[in-house]
Amino acid sequence: MARPVSIFTGQWADLPIETMCQKAKQFGYDGLELCTWGDHMEVAKADQAYCDSRKELLNKYDLELNTISTHLDGQCVCDPIDRRHKSIASPHVWADGDPEGVRQRAAEEMVKTAEVAKRLGVDTVAGFTGSPIWHLLYSFPAVPPEMIEEGYAEFARRWKPILDEYQSLGVKFALEAHPTEIAFDIHTAHLTLKALDYHPAFGFNYDPSHFGYQHVDYVRFIYEFADRIFRVHMKDVYWSDVPTGVGVFGGHMEFGDNRRYWNFRSVGRGKINFENIIRGLNDIGYTGPLSVEWEDSGMNREAGAAESCEFVKRIDFAPSDVAFDDAMQKE
Repeated sequence: MARPVSIFTGQWADLPIETMCQKAKQFGYDGLELCTWGDHMEVAKADQAYCDSRKELLNKYDLELNTISTHLDGQCVCDPIDRRHKSIASPHVWADGDPEGVRQRAAEEMVKTAEVAKRLGVDTVAGFTGSPIWHLLYSFPAVPPEMIEEGYAEFARRWKPILDEYQSLGVKFALEAHPTEIAFDIHTAHLTLKALDYHPAFGFNYDPSHFGYQHVDYVRFIYEFADRIFRVHMKDVYWSDVPTGVGVFGGHMEFGDNRRYWNFRSVGRGKINFENIIRGLNDIGYTGPLSVEWEDSGMNREAGAAESCEFVKRIDFAPSDVAFDDAMQKE
C-alpha cells in the first residue's frame, strides 16, 4: 500500500461519530475524512477539548484523521442564496436567511473551520466554494464576457480574505472542482487560480468522477495542477455509451434513475480508469491519503464501502525507485 485509504463521512452523517469509526475500522479503512455536519465535526463546539476528544476517539479505533470537509457551508459563501440553501447551511449560518447575511456568516464559518483544523493538527480543509456565475453556464440569453469576469472577481473578493486567514494558520483549502462550483473543469480551474492570484493556500480536492461524465480529461487535470492537488477523492461514475433520453444535465431527475445519462457508482464499478490516476499521482509525487467518497444509489452502502476500500488498496501502488532495465546494464 502506497498511501493511507480513508473514507469521507459526508454520506454517513446520519450515523453517530463512534458508530462511523466502528464501521470504518470494520470495512478496513486507515482513517476518516470528517464532514462538518451531523455530529462528526461540529465547528461551533470544537474548542481544544472537543478536538482532543475527537482525536482520542479515532485513536481508539486506530484511525487517522487527515482532513475535515466543509462542503455545505462553503457552498453558501459565493452562491446566489435561495431556499435550497436552508437545507444545507448550518442553522447559525442560515439564521434569518437574508442572502448577504448568509454569505458573510458562511465566510466566517470557513475561517472558524480552519481554526478547528489547526487545533486538530490537520493541515487541509476540503470543500466547496459556491459560485456567483454557475447559473450562467449555458449562454442563452447570450452572456457577455464581462459578466463572467465580474463573477470571478466577486469570487476572489469573497475568498481571498478567507484564504489569507488559512495561510496565517498554516492550513490549506482544497476545492472539490465540481459542477455548481467556481471551478468545474480544467479551463475554469485555471480561471479560478488566476482570479485568486495563485493564492498559496488554495488548491484542489481532486475527484475524477465529476470530470468523467463531462468528458473532461481527468488524468490531464492531475498533471496540469500537480502542485495544487492537496487531497484526492476516490469516486466512480458510469455514463452511457449510447444516446439516452436524459443528457449530461440530468433532466431534473433524481440520482439513481436508470434513464439518466450518468450516475455515480461504487468505486471500481464505473468507468473511471483508476490505474491511470494512480500512475498520475505517482508522477506528481502525491503522497497524501486516498479518500473514498461513496455514492451509489443502486447498492447497499456498507457492502459498497467495504468493497471500495479493498479496491483502492489493491489498485494503489508506490512508484518505482529504480529503472526496470538497470539490472541489464553492463559496467
